[in-house]
Amino acid sequence: MATLGDPKNTIEILQKHGIYAQKKFGQNFLIDTHVLEKIVAAAQITKDDLVLEIGPGIGTLTQYLCEAAGKVLAVEIDSNLIPVLADTLAPYGNVTVLHADVMDLPLSDVLAREAEGRPIKVVANLPYYITTPILMRLLEEHLPLTSITVMIQKEVAQRMAAEPGSKEFGALSLAVQYYAEPYLAANVPPNCFLPRPSVASAVIRLTLRSEPPVSVREPEQMFELFRAAFQQRRKTLANAVGNYTGLPYTREQTAQALESLGLSAAVRGEALSLEQFAALSDALDTVC
Repeated sequence: MATLGDPKNTIEILQKHGIYAQKKFGQNFLIDTHVLEKIVAAAQITKDDLVLEIGPGIGTLTQYLCEAAGKVLAVEIDSNLIPVLADTLAPYGNVTVLHADVMDLPLSDVLAREAEGRPIKVVANLPYYITTPILMRLLEEHLPLTSITVMIQKEVAQRMAAEPGSKEFGALSLAVQYYAEPYLAANVPPNCFLPRPSVASAVIRLTLRSEPPVSVREPEQMFELFRAAFQQRRKTLANAVGNYTGLPYTREQTAQALESLGLSAAVRGEALSLEQFAALSDALDTVC
């Protein structure tokens, strides 16, 4: 089987099956072997691993994953691509293709059945329109994952890895970093895809934490603080929380809690670290 990372082979397969990229599924086919090698290297895959691939498309990345991993579970939403995958993945005996929407799958049960005790790593070239919902589901459900290595929009990857005080830092940065340690592995220009997307992409690896990096009494409340702080980014944190319907605290109570931590009542959310948000969450419990 010809390697699909070669643009010529990709075009031949698409023509053979009469397939076109479906905009509704955010499909862009990767046509750069160097990028494919970088993804597999960043994911640190071994023959001991089960790899969950979300959105295999025509099997371009899947071929590389089958070569590197012990077993691959590829979940594809587009029914038109199932026969294509049967063709392109025919040489590999270590891959299972599921026709399903990953957001509807009972992932805990599916992974337990397929992994058979193997370490589980997620590797995917994710559709941009549903990147964050997929990633947050993978993180929030406490699945037995070692890491998540994905190709996503560069701007979103930068937000996930951003530090406090930077313009990219926000609720997504805090949420991701609570569950995982992000590492930006590679930048990928639009000309590496067919068709070319309008934005640049990046490969990011999220190494799942065995324990959260901060201790907080009510994690759900802390996550609401993340949302409040960046829903009105230009406002002070006290004003943002006071205006946020998802929390019961007034501007004055938030200001009091901030000052009890040695922080200014006029501070903005972008200036606080994850540790400080955790401390603020706990402090708000004492002033209300």
